[in-house]
Amino acid sequence: MRAYQVVEFGPPSALQLKEVDDLVPGEGQIVVDVAAAGINFPDALVVSGRYQILPPRPFVPGKELAGTVCAVGAGVSGFEPGDRVLGQLEHGAFAEQAIVNAADTFRLPDGLGFADATALGLVYQTAYFALLDRAGLRPGETVLVGGAAGGVGIASMQLAKAFGARVLAAVRKPDQVEFVRAHGADAVIDVGGTNLRDDLRAQVLAATDGRGVDVIIDPVGGEFFSAGLRALAWCGRLVVIGFAGGDIPSVKANYLLVKNISVSGLQWSDYRERTPERMAEVQADIFRLWRSGAVCPPVTQTFAFEKLPAALELIEKGRIRGKAAIIVRDVP
Repeated sequence: MRAYQVVEFGPPSALQLKEVDDLVPGEGQIVVDVAAAGINFPDALVVSGRYQILPPRPFVPGKELAGTVCAVGAGVSGFEPGDRVLGQLEHGAFAEQAIVNAADTFRLPDGLGFADATALGLVYQTAYFALLDRAGLRPGETVLVGGAAGGVGIASMQLAKAFGARVLAAVRKPDQVEFVRAHGADAVIDVGGTNLRDDLRAQVLAATDGRGVDVIIDPVGGEFFSAGLRALAWCGRLVVIGFAGGDIPSVKANYLLVKNISVSGLQWSDYRERTPERMAEVQADIFRLWRSGAVCPPVTQTFAFEKLPAALELIEKGRIRGKAAIIVRDVP
């Protein structure tokens, strides 16, 4: 089979597409014939060597896939060859075959295509954990979503609306406005100006009758984080989920005390490793929300398997709206 490998850390163009042996499942494992693989910003960090979890090289990157079960290992029940599944893993998805732990494998609902399935995995799980498990979102509250035109941003907006919240979408470019409105934004916050510290707070207060927002989902970091703290309402909560803006911010503890606000972090991989049963519950609920029409996977671009490096470069530069997927094999 063919697989992309990180031999040396570097830009996406440094990935090497190689012929490797077919995979054999171990105990508790499943081999999946990959039909589509989701592309996420952390994948670019992994390829460049900037991610917090890096396996020994060479390795195959890629954190989520959808396809059909090829083989099951000892001790695996509930799956058999031919089953259509979504798989979550730390690395290994950017290949024609991948090994996934049975606990991290989820049967696809009827009617859900492989590319769309990859959009209902990592980004929706991240948004779900951030909104409910970390922020404790309650119906009727207001959520500000940073990087709202991206994959996690769209997932956060759709889920927040499904959970009964009002959503403010932060975008940097005018051409993103209609896109985020189409995915559930009640109001749009322009964060493309030169005075974000004051502009963000002024726009949020105007959009909330001077109250501020209850929850902020922050995949951006940097200046957005600092400006967002000033826009939180009393007892507001900000959840850090990434630093797509490049800069890792800091916060003064006295500011949290004075405003009665809290900041927490979310590392998606930890939920997969530490609480697989919770991840299974969350994925089942995401599929339920998809069946009800409450969420819609935002796959805006698909790429041929051979175009993965180019697609990763677009993700790294923030040029993909919503979610992108690699089509590894053309399977209906």
